[in-house]
Amino acid sequence: MEKLIELEILGLSSNHSQSGSFTLILGEVNGSRRLPIVIGMFEAQAIALEIEKIIPNRPMTHDLFKSFANGFNYEIDRIIITDMKEGVYYAKIKCKSDQIEAEIDSRPSDAIAIAIRFGAPVYCTEKAMSEGEVDNFEFDSSEEKSSPKKPTQKFVTKKEPSLKDFSLDKLNQMLEKAINNEDYERAARIRDEINKRN
Repeated sequence: MEKLIELEILGLSSNHSQSGSFTLILGEVNGSRRLPIVIGMFEAQAIALEIEKIIPNRPMTHDLFKSFANGFNYEIDRIIITDMKEGVYYAKIKCKSDQIEAEIDSRPSDAIAIAIRFGAPVYCTEKAMSEGEVDNFEFDSSEEKSSPKKPTQKFVTKKEPSLKDFSLDKLNQMLEKAINNEDYERAARIRDEINKRN
């Protein structure tokens, strides 16, 4: 059986080379290798929402998948990024119930959005890691980092200094409005400011 490498989510950045896309940075657990994967805006939002524990007014597609799986007593065992061909990653979702084990083809972005909702581990094959890895990739919110393999990116952890000027009541109103408008990135920033004051 091929050796699998366990990964963790390290960050999410806007991708300046492809409008409307993001780069998800996965890191080797107990290692220095990094695996950047370009994903769409919707999948980036789905991953960010679950990481930030923001509950949308209506269930998103990945939440619906979890409810559906739970309804039929399916669990997600793990996610495996299996391969990369011509710059495109491939993944499988390993799931099981009392009677059945199944393996479902998936885009890595969807698989990871589902994995974090189930608390399932994410792995990749050595082949996939060696195809797309970036050694010792580091990032922070204030500097742009680049690598020979990937375009320069700036990681999105922007804060709004103006939020500090609002009262707690006003921030709560703004949070409700942002959630109603499904502006979850803004909602996360407002919620962080509210948490600082509590």
